Amino acid sequence: MRLAFFGLFMAILSGFSAPAFSGDRVTLGYGRLLTNDWLGDGLDRWQTGSAMISMLRGPAGLQSFAPEFGTLLEYRIGSVLIAPASLVHPAASDRPYAGALSFGVHSHFIEDEYEVSAGVDIVVTGPQTGLADFQTAFHDLVGDVGPSATVLAGQIPDAIHPTALIEVARPLALGKNLTFRPFAQAQIGVESFARLGADLRWGNAWGQGVFVRDTVTGQVYQSARIKPQPGISVLLGGDMARVYNSALLPASDGYQLTQFRSRARLGLHLQGEKASVFYGVTWLGREFSAQPEGQVVGAVRFGVNF
Repeated sequence: MRLAFFGLFMAILSGFSAPAFSGDRVTLGYGRLLTNDWLGDGLDRWQTGSAMISMLRGPAGLQSFAPEFGTLLEYRIGSVLIAPASLVHPAASDRPYAGALSFGVHSHFIEDEYEVSAGVDIVVTGPQTGLADFQTAFHDLVGDVGPSATVLAGQIPDAIHPTALIEVARPLALGKNLTFRPFAQAQIGVESFARLGADLRWGNAWGQGVFVRDTVTGQVYQSARIKPQPGISVLLGGDMARVYNSALLPASDGYQLTQFRSRARLGLHLQGEKASVFYGVTWLGREFSAQPEGQVVGAVRFGVNF
């Protein structure tokens, strides 16, 4: 199964990597974002942790969305850990433990003044990801209680989910370094949904480069390598999704999805001459009917420019 997964992933990469421009593709930069509920409400539950790493490849000197599909590519690796509210004695109605790894490639381009991001991911779930072992070892290291045998026995099983995602946005300049950016998203695969939202971005950090959206929180992070402009930048955003099905909350096991899934986020980016730090906080609404309340998740990113 793992050989088949890697073969499928390489085939996807080969298809997206077909040259759509004259000249060689070079690495334009990297992006990363780490989220954890310990950085938010401090409770180890539900959307408990995730990490995303992005690498941008395109024509040398490109620092924004490309003029056509396939010119600017983002190679993305992500991991997500989802847990019931109690890692030892979960309620019978609580969601199952889940670990997911994703490997994908996405293209960022301009179409009639709209910013478009479109791509595919292979999402791998279950014990085969090794994420449950990682969380158990980490909890042991910090002297905390890890997931019990009962929790792990009921986790989402091994599976591979081909997933396609598209986002279309229209940035609107409201003033100097102030941009309102409404967007629409659609995804089919490990979770299938349609989403509408917007971000209000203020400050030097949001006026340049290519930004990638985190799948769990919706926070955006910069991936293109550019000369930083020192200062403080703020991000305020929110969105709502209609989720039609989810392999992480299977209807066959009796889970009923909430009709709408909401997110609200705030982020602060501090940029110095050589180093930067981003901290964001996101409120995530209920994802299934038996979930008693929403949760707050924190996100961090550190950068050093040489």
